[in-house]
Amino acid sequence: MARLFKNRLLWLVLVTIILIVVMGVSFSNKDIFKVARNIITIPLSPLQKFFFLTGQKVEYFFSTFKEIKTLKEENERLKIRVNELEKENRELIGYRDKIEELREALKLKSQFEDYEIIGANVIAIDAGNWFNVFKIDVGTKDGIDVDYPVITSTKGLVGRVLSSDLTSSKVISIIDEDSVVSCWLSKSGGGHVIVKGDLTLKEQGLCFMYNIPINVDVAVNDVVETSGLGGIYPKGILVGRVKEVRQANSELDRYGIIEPEVDLKRLQEVFVLKKKEKK
Repeated sequence: MARLFKNRLLWLVLVTIILIVVMGVSFSNKDIFKVARNIITIPLSPLQKFFFLTGQKVEYFFSTFKEIKTLKEENERLKIRVNELEKENRELIGYRDKIEELREALKLKSQFEDYEIIGANVIAIDAGNWFNVFKIDVGTKDGIDVDYPVITSTKGLVGRVLSSDLTSSKVISIIDEDSVVSCWLSKSGGGHVIVKGDLTLKEQGLCFMYNIPINVDVAVNDVVETSGLGGIYPKGILVGRVKEVRQANSELDRYGIIEPEVDLKRLQEVFVLKKKEKK
């Protein structure tokens, strides 16, 4: 018997015969073999189906979890990129506005040839919603003095220098009640008028216009400019537009409400006009 188990050739022949028989059972269509196969596979089918579906669900869960994690990471990257683009966009808009402002400032040099144009930044403002009195970062060391006109790059009148020290100056705008400007109604048949700040209208960012000539037909939207009279403001600076015309004591006694050309709520940079010395 021991010799029988030690005979390798005999074992090889025996295993080959068993494999052939199993293959025959598996591939045979005979009923007896089908029955034998079904006895093995049918009881195992629910279990196989359970493990198959469970495996699919587990795989789907982990793949979904992975996709959500990937989407969150991508979303964070997109948020950072959007913030960067918005910042770049704001900077580009700022540069564009600055270039446009400088371009307009260059035009001032040709329009006011008798004046030196000195740029200044607003560094402080008195209490209130409007720029009726505010401070700029140029002073006597820059050649600034009292009553120098202050305008914007678009040639709108802001006001005049009220006082000056070495490095800064205080500016009073045209809506302040202490401001008085000699003006001209810029229209056919226009005439001289006076534009003055008013304590009540100042809170609305508006001015008071009076001394309207009897023969002048003043109307809403008429443009008002500096007249060049009075010795402070050169002629032709835009002051504002007529917003309303009111009657006082009689039909001939009229006054107007002026809306300034300059947005006196959002000033950041202004230009001071310094008269050039004659050589």
